[in-house]
Amino acid sequence: MSNQTPFPEAPDRKAAAGATIALCLFAYFSVALIALHFIRPDYTPIDHMISDYAVGRSGWLMTTAFVALGFGCLSLSLGLWRMGPRGVSATIGRLLLIVAFLGLMVTATFPTDLETAEDTLHGTIHTISFLVNIVSVSIAALILSLSFGAEPRWKSARLPSLLIVIALIGAFVVQYLTLHRGAPYGFTNRAFVLVVMSWLFFAAYCLRNIAKGNRIRA
Repeated sequence: MSNQTPFPEAPDRKAAAGATIALCLFAYFSVALIALHFIRPDYTPIDHMISDYAVGRSGWLMTTAFVALGFGCLSLSLGLWRMGPRGVSATIGRLLLIVAFLGLMVTATFPTDLETAEDTLHGTIHTISFLVNIVSVSIAALILSLSFGAEPRWKSARLPSLLIVIALIGAFVVQYLTLHRGAPYGFTNRAFVLVVMSWLFFAAYCLRNIAKGNRIRA
């Protein structure tokens, strides 16, 4: 006889579909970003942020990648509303993912200014949206990870999620400290994006398993 405690909620097809959509959108963002490193070798990673890929030749690919990432955050948030942890902090985390979605739409709409170009209004708007995005995603990841421990279905995801968040906080600090000319801000930007994507993929993977009635294998 099994001694496992049954899950309190039935599988949710809509939440599972939302998680699957999020995973596909995150995958598109990741593949597009990797491809752009080969398509635009003139944008050296050490002194070019990933936003620079939206400027010039093949800029549409980076723009669509931002849109995909934004809708991925929205889809993940909606899935978490259905099958995610409950409570005030979890609600704030889900709302912050929606803030990130809105911020990424602004990021995609207003291209950045290259370091060698003059400052423009659209470049300033892009920079503000960039800061909103990284802060909202970082805080969302932290408080959602902490809230995982209060829900039986999510409890096993809490530790690995928090470990990713610790790396995320470190990457955030390093990114912030290198946001000036002469610093290797391109590398730190990519490191931050890598950790962010790791958390988003992990959260969507857990949501998909839970929504299908499976246990998380973290």
